[in-house]
Amino acid sequence: MNEVVIAAAIGVLTSSGVWLLLRPRTFQVAIGLSLLSYAVNLFIFCMGRLRIGVAPIVAPGGAADPAAFADPLPQALVLTAIVIGFATTALLLVVLLAARGLTGTDHVDGQEPPA
Repeated sequence: MNEVVIAAAIGVLTSSGVWLLLRPRTFQVAIGLSLLSYAVNLFIFCMGRLRIGVAPIVAPGGAADPAAFADPLPQALVLTAIVIGFATTALLLVVLLAARGLTGTDHVDGQEPPA
């Protein structure tokens, strides 16, 4: 049941992100990119097998069974991706504000549709 909920959450985030990417306003495009990055981060994190109720550190002298522990690499990748995504989103929003100030519109192509 948990796999279905996670798969549905990833699907909703991905579809919402793609839908927002196809919108004509620049702010909606920025939010769509953020939702897509959240979906990818959730997917990568779930592929690392989150284990509940097991010790994160091997006891001294004990045998380590790799199947009993979560893979730390996806967790490190997601943490790095969150930081990079936040910085990229902040930069994108500054560029979008500057473009709006120069063009006077927030449409992706720089022109308002005819009324």
